[in-house]
Amino acid sequence: MSTTYANWGESIIKLTWLSERKLPLRELITSVHGFCFYDNDLMLVNLNHRGWDFPGGHLEPGETAEEGFKREVMEEGYVSGECKQIGYIIVDHSENPFWSESSKYPMVGYQVFYRMDITQIHEFHAQYESAERIFINPCTIKKYYRDWHELYEEILKCSLDFPG
Repeated sequence: MSTTYANWGESIIKLTWLSERKLPLRELITSVHGFCFYDNDLMLVNLNHRGWDFPGGHLEPGETAEEGFKREVMEEGYVSGECKQIGYIIVDHSENPFWSESSKYPMVGYQVFYRMDITQIHEFHAQYESAERIFINPCTIKKYYRDWHELYEEILKCSLDFPG
């Protein structure tokens, strides 16, 4: 378990990583993300207006966390595969003076993380929010991801250590 603080807009949010396989309550899952591997290389997607990132996003109504992750991976990276939950980030706004009951996020929410072993690479169409995809050596991620921090480093390590 690791904790860090991150700037989100004008707010400072407490983020805590838990390598936990039990899913939080569905209504408290704010997003799903993950690291996708193909032949030991890590896939990154170039998201419009954000730069290089790992795939992920919000759940659609009625989706499970795993279904949402697989959909996001297909929309952003045009790949599919087998995935396993590796844990989640607790996103805690309790120290955020800008959070209110009318916020679109709960005071304490969860970002669920997966490891995907890519089994199919589909033709890339850039129809959604990503402009391109690349496969890199995971050790070089800091050269691509501009907001990389120690929590992401721990999550990547968990995904690399997780049996594929």
